[in-house]
Amino acid sequence: MTTSRSDARSTDPQAPRLRVLLGEVTAMGPGKAMLLEAIRDKGSISGAARSVGMSYRRAWDLVETMNQSFREPMVATAKGGSGGGGAQVTAFGETVLARYRDMERQACEALRDELHAFADFLADDPKP
Repeated sequence: MTTSRSDARSTDPQAPRLRVLLGEVTAMGPGKAMLLEAIRDKGSISGAARSVGMSYRRAWDLVETMNQSFREPMVATAKGGSGGGGAQVTAFGETVLARYRDMERQACEALRDELHAFADFLADDPKP
């Protein structure tokens, strides 16, 4: 099962950003979903981190948080060595990612009219 980035998020800067919390920890959010997709595409945490402009340490921390936040591992890793390591999104991780992207799409659809109305309150050019 594969997922792709939501068209609503990529074309609408006012699209909501869905975060799923587990206590004080963000179990899943836009950055983690993007990292999972990159791990699936690149086959490694380091390659995924480079492709999304994230440090390896940050990517590894996000993977650890996801693996600890869910009932099953989201990412399986293999230690490096002469043959190199690697990482893959597990079948469970793919299922969670697909469900998250679907929830994200539904949130965008449900809030579309309200977000457009809310945009009337925003400044034309954000001030630094």
